[in-house]
Amino acid sequence: MANKVITKNEIYLNGTYYPVTRPVQSTLASIYPAKVVIGDTTKDSQLRSSVISWSDWRGGIGVERMQGASDADRAWDSTCQLRYRHHLVLPALANQTTTEITGGSTVITGDITMLAELGNNVYASWDKVPYYYVKASDDWTRVTHSSTAYEFDYTPTDSITVRMGGTDYIVVAQYDDDGSKYAYFANATTVTEISKAARFLALWDDRLWGIDNDGQLWYNLTINGTPVDDAKLPVPAGYVTDLFVGRDSSGEQILYASTQVGLYAHDAANGRFVETQFTLPFHQYNGSGSVRWRDSIYSPSGLGIYKYINGNIHAVVSVMGPDRDDGLPSDRRGTIKKLVGTHTELIAAVDATTAPESVASTDVAYQWSTQSIGHGSAVIEADTGYSSILAWNDTGWEAKWKASTAAKAVDQLLVTNAGQGDYRLWWGYDGSVYHQMVPFDIINPAQLSNYEYALSATHETPWFDAQQSEVDKTALRLKVETSGCSSNETVTLYYYKDYGTTEVQLGSSITSNGITTFTFTDDDDNPVGVNFSAIKFKIALARENDSDAKKKSPDVISMTLEYRKKMEAKWGHTVEVDLNREYKGNSPKELRENLVSAIENTNLVEFTFRDDDGGDRNYYVDVASATGLEYTGYDERGSSRITLVEP
Repeated sequence: MANKVITKNEIYLNGTYYPVTRPVQSTLASIYPAKVVIGDTTKDSQLRSSVISWSDWRGGIGVERMQGASDADRAWDSTCQLRYRHHLVLPALANQTTTEITGGSTVITGDITMLAELGNNVYASWDKVPYYYVKASDDWTRVTHSSTAYEFDYTPTDSITVRMGGTDYIVVAQYDDDGSKYAYFANATTVTEISKAARFLALWDDRLWGIDNDGQLWYNLTINGTPVDDAKLPVPAGYVTDLFVGRDSSGEQILYASTQVGLYAHDAANGRFVETQFTLPFHQYNGSGSVRWRDSIYSPSGLGIYKYINGNIHAVVSVMGPDRDDGLPSDRRGTIKKLVGTHTELIAAVDATTAPESVASTDVAYQWSTQSIGHGSAVIEADTGYSSILAWNDTGWEAKWKASTAAKAVDQLLVTNAGQGDYRLWWGYDGSVYHQMVPFDIINPAQLSNYEYALSATHETPWFDAQQSEVDKTALRLKVETSGCSSNETVTLYYYKDYGTTEVQLGSSITSNGITTFTFTDDDDNPVGVNFSAIKFKIALARENDSDAKKKSPDVISMTLEYRKKMEAKWGHTVEVDLNREYKGNSPKELRENLVSAIENTNLVEFTFRDDDGGDRNYYVDVASATGLEYTGYDERGSSRITLVEP
């Protein structure tokens, strides 16, 4: 029950009533939080409002909640281009090639099982049927053999372009439940089949190398020679996931075989495979699509990627996949099936039709497993995710493309200047082949004249709580600087608050250049601000759906949030206690003893000077200071001025 005061010139403190000689002086005692500037530290003109600025987007995706100024260049999710300072623009346009056969209206169907280059042409296989791309008509012509339409005997599982004996060839490994072999061709009219089982292929030491499903490695000295068996992997059948060339500890290029339990190096001198220091717990897709890029080997494992550097003394293994930090949104998760390197980026195909898994500590797989699936529990359903293509540039991850339909896989990846005559990424998705321009150097979007942009994209910032979740914050204004905007090229802003999913649009879409200021208002449009514990923003970019507008993109230069931090109100009170007379049964000596007890109490003490049935003006305080006047000897009278403060 809250105590109360009904008598004039009286207070209640720690169980005792005291008379006072003057009115209680009350002051606001809460300390106003210090102003902070996050991002562009030159944006500090406001004295009381704090600022966070976004103008450098290069940190990439994968941070859900900001941890400080170091995350100011990060995003939670984004389909915009993030490689530049002061430029947030639409992604490159993804061009879908037709699925019609050249010279007719027949539609090609099936999964894309192969993408390869030969000369100036891009080749693709729908299931077991290969075609080559015709740029002029944007369609496909079927590969023939002896003037007859050609079809592989088994499903393609790997393909490489090699030069042997002065001629360029595409070599295609084939493997499925019906059998295995490989084929090669130097043009679109003659295909040669070799009855040697092959699941993955590589070119090393001027030889064609292949490995079958049982882990048997073989080589061929000439394209049309007789394959010779070499080493055999010391793992169960079906465990091999890739064959590629990488650097060994002495800097020499050797063959590596990825498996579901780690990486094996080929010892050519002794005809054997040697287990490397890069061993892993079992995962069905460990090593699928491994690649050597720059100075390292990159090996996928689920949604993670291991970077493996083989040194003279010891190997260095680091994790740098898109599952680092806070990972990806649940509908973007999946399994990395393929990696390819470009001049500036490592590109990963994320197959969201393969549900990622979590593994309990008590369910760690044993070394050899006869199961053909993973050992964990699905994190999301396989038919709920959106496949995507992500890129890493040694700084951050960027989304190059995101599927528009759930439960469809990205089948293949190829980077080449064949097909369209410029440097492009090609991939298979939902029965079609797509291509997208890939920069081969660092570019400035403001200086490009022939770059084609996608129709739309969104950029979502991490949740921002100013690293003070205990402090009330009020969003005041959002200032957005843009260029390249018009009535057809627009930027639209949204915000979310307090970890909710309710999306609120800020004003109208931006259609002009310069700085646009959005003021946070209440329902009556009063500029009172919006209170938040945490806030995040979504930026939506869009252009006109017109062929003449392909080379246009709205450009967000910077975005600045002005907000106010305010502590919960805490009150301080100064009172002058009269100890000159007996009061309510307590002598001056007893009053002073009780006052000293309140001062020395290690807990908070109750204080009030009002008649308040609700107890709203009963304060629990520390006695912060005390001064007084006292008589001497046996005379206990006097007075004391004390300051009482809510902590």
